[in-house]
Amino acid sequence: MSAGVQQAAVTRERGLRLLREMLRIRCFEDACVRLYGELKIRGFLHLCNGEEAVAVGTMQALEPTDAVVSTYREHGHALARGLSMNALMAEMFGRESGSSHGRGGSMHIFDAGKLFYGGNAIVGGGLPLSLGVALAQKLQGRKSVTACLFGDGAVAEGEFHESLNLAALWRLPVLFLCENNLYAMGTAIERAESQLDLPAKVRPYGVEAQAVDGMDVFAVEDASRAAVARMRGGAGPALLELRTYRFRGHSMFDAQLYRDKAEVEAWQKKGPLITLTARLKAEGLLSEDDFQRLEREARNEVAAAVEFAEQAPWEPVGQLERFVYAERPHA
Repeated sequence: MSAGVQQAAVTRERGLRLLREMLRIRCFEDACVRLYGELKIRGFLHLCNGEEAVAVGTMQALEPTDAVVSTYREHGHALARGLSMNALMAEMFGRESGSSHGRGGSMHIFDAGKLFYGGNAIVGGGLPLSLGVALAQKLQGRKSVTACLFGDGAVAEGEFHESLNLAALWRLPVLFLCENNLYAMGTAIERAESQLDLPAKVRPYGVEAQAVDGMDVFAVEDASRAAVARMRGGAGPALLELRTYRFRGHSMFDAQLYRDKAEVEAWQKKGPLITLTARLKAEGLLSEDDFQRLEREARNEVAAAVEFAEQAPWEPVGQLERFVYAERPHA
């Protein structure tokens, strides 16, 4: 992390808040694995186990008036942003009570009220969209920021370079957040990128950039808050490379033949939940009873969301043509 980032105090309140949010995400994703096996969740499913610190840390820096543009691995982002877990699980089930009325599923989580604009299935597809949102914010005279999350695989796409260039040219308030989990689907980053220092790759565009330990939720939050503060003060776009790792495969159909089990196990030992829990306990800010209580609360919340989704109605066939065109608001 950059030496210029001011670190906030590690307090019991802060530590438990971050741990609680990460446990909610982990328990949600673990439940999705089971539900997928039971055929209650269908289609593609991309899980973020191991990347919880990125979702929770970055969202702490944002205000309700800021916007978020995410990827298809966005369950954690959505939960950390404050989307209803009930609506999120119902969306996974394809039910009408879901955040996108059951039409989007796992890869297209959307909530206009939370300014959470996807869930985008196209690799790098959210990058140019984030520029449009940020341009609208700027033209309206707002002090808002648009956070754009994407994986390291998107760095190889043309829109990555086009978006960085245009954001810098127009000084748009976009916080580019690269979740570098080292693998674009099954391709190791060193097999796809000649320059592995991602901040060095974008600085020629005039974009301030730095690498952050994406397994350390405190480091992610501190760096995100510092970047957002600079942008609200009139600075142009910024990029954070959040170095993390996904513990599960790219999707549920991934045999993971491209990486050794020993590598996965080594990363799991320094996972964000393990390291945060160990640090809080070492500093006397968390007891084992605290941890068990938080985990129990998370599991209970997930169980309630599953029950909600199972009882939620299917969208009536007669409504299938809705949302093809924009609907006029009621007078």
